[in-house]
Amino acid sequence: LFVLVARVEWTPRLALTCLGVALGLALVFCAVGFVEYQRRTLLLNPQVIASNQFQSYFRVNSLFFDPNIFGRFLVVVMAAVTAAMLWARGRREVMLAAAALAVMWAGLVLTLSQSSLGALLVALALLAALRWSVRGTVLVVALGVVLATVFVVAFPGALRLKLSSQQSVESATAGRGNLIAGGVRLFGRRPLAGWGSGAFEPQYRRFERVSGERAVTASHTIPITVAAEQGVVGFAAYVALLVTAFARLLRGARASPVRAAIAAAFAALVFHTWLYAAFLEDPLVWTLLALGTALAWRERPAPERHPAEALAV
Repeated sequence: LFVLVARVEWTPRLALTCLGVALGLALVFCAVGFVEYQRRTLLLNPQVIASNQFQSYFRVNSLFFDPNIFGRFLVVVMAAVTAAMLWARGRREVMLAAAALAVMWAGLVLTLSQSSLGALLVALALLAALRWSVRGTVLVVALGVVLATVFVVAFPGALRLKLSSQQSVESATAGRGNLIAGGVRLFGRRPLAGWGSGAFEPQYRRFERVSGERAVTASHTIPITVAAEQGVVGFAAYVALLVTAFARLLRGARASPVRAAIAAAFAALVFHTWLYAAFLEDPLVWTLLALGTALAWRERPAPERHPAEALAV
């Protein structure tokens, strides 16, 4: 997939066409989600269907098997549409983009995907830094983090969270705390080469002494899963991939709304995988990397020719 997409001769018109297709799909998926919410009936995933029957809230997943993956797709499209709106020159384009974002925001809210909402904030912050000021964006983000921390500490009851209760924290994080702690312990037992690909579930069940129903295939935090399964070697490769990917996607992104959209969407996707797994196996990862690579190569400065070569020509 990476090779095929990277070989395409990308033009602004082709990129805009792809954005239109993605946006059309997102709006259709949102419409399906609205129907699901209105009828209180899901089309897919018996587990989510059963969960909705015993909860005070109702999550939609549209034509996706998981509400969080539906939310991830919406965030990627929303990042691209937001970039188009921020760099738009006409009022009509801004209004159309805002309307599309409003529809997708409604669909995203109905997923109740906290990881997707966080990923959207990451994408918006990066777009703000690329469009305006990095320093200003960092200050605003830092202020938001401080205010959020103060709110959680001062008013935990508003979030139904008791910081002194492990059970309350586990409930608020959907069990992520135990998975992360267990993954760290697995890494500590075999730090160099890890337990092997796909070994998180059986080893977590073995050492944490939990039933098969409670064990999962990953820690829902990709760095922890990689460290536990691949050890220091695999984790170093994972970090190297992220560093090189962001270096390629961010260099020169300020001058191009398409490249800014790709960088923001990729950043959102990476953050989402820190809360909901599925990184290397997600086709969106390789599509965004390939598209960003192709555009970076297309916009590279032309190499200077040696005077002897010019004379020979």
